[in-house]
Amino acid sequence: MLIDGHTQVFFVLGHPVTQVRAPEVFNPLFQAHGVNAVLLPAEVAPERFEGFVRSALSAANVPGLWLTIPHKTPAVALSQHVDRLGRRAGAVNALRREPDGSLRGALFDGLGLSKSLDHFGLAPEGRRVLVLGLGGAGTAVATSLAERRLGELALWDRDLAHTQRIAARLAEGAAGPVCAVATPDASGFDLVVHCTSLGLNRDDPLPFDVAALAPGAAVVDILMKPYATPLQQACEKRGITVHPGFEMLTQQVPEYLRFFGFEAMADALAADLTPVRQALQRVA
Repeated sequence: MLIDGHTQVFFVLGHPVTQVRAPEVFNPLFQAHGVNAVLLPAEVAPERFEGFVRSALSAANVPGLWLTIPHKTPAVALSQHVDRLGRRAGAVNALRREPDGSLRGALFDGLGLSKSLDHFGLAPEGRRVLVLGLGGAGTAVATSLAERRLGELALWDRDLAHTQRIAARLAEGAAGPVCAVATPDASGFDLVVHCTSLGLNRDDPLPFDVAALAPGAAVVDILMKPYATPLQQACEKRGITVHPGFEMLTQQVPEYLRFFGFEAMADALAADLTPVRQALQRVA
């Protein structure tokens, strides 16, 4: 991969950052499409986040940043412009520098999850859906799902007050009922979207009791690990349909590219996401 004085350098910021898969997906795509750009992981502690963002984006050849845990929410405060989903969710996962030097944030996590459900044949309309975990990614997922005509959207997080605030905010203008629940009880739900960090380690406990799921229910575990997480294994053992988060990232790829100005590449991949799925299969 040629890196020279004309290369556009992007960073994906996280803490930790070892779990990120974006560089393994985007860099081969940049190379295949003849785009002189590179995406690099950078582990940045929360207390150094603002300083890193301002310093990195002061470089003329660093036009933008990808963001992951725990930086999606703090990035909103640094942005002079935030897209509609980012404003509703209070989080963004992409930042770019505008020509006037201001920062623009956008949120693609929820859009990626919503599109992945359609790809899986799990269109959520009319379904009772439970979202577990309301960090940056979980809130983004809930925000996008609230715009679809669900039978019910239930939200759970360990912080009940936080859950209630998010539910109240999303209920305004939602296409269906939105509520906060006090426990991660999956019984009675058609679809569970798991957005907590449980599963990043092989010995993590299950985020909820899989035995409570109805036989026809489905689960999306948004974690992307090179092995089946404990939740995915438990679902498979019960014969429950379960999908990891790789398709959620796949569906976001054209959105990121368009946001950062790679229109032709975004259009080509939006028409056929096969190269993205192949790239993810190589790192899964």
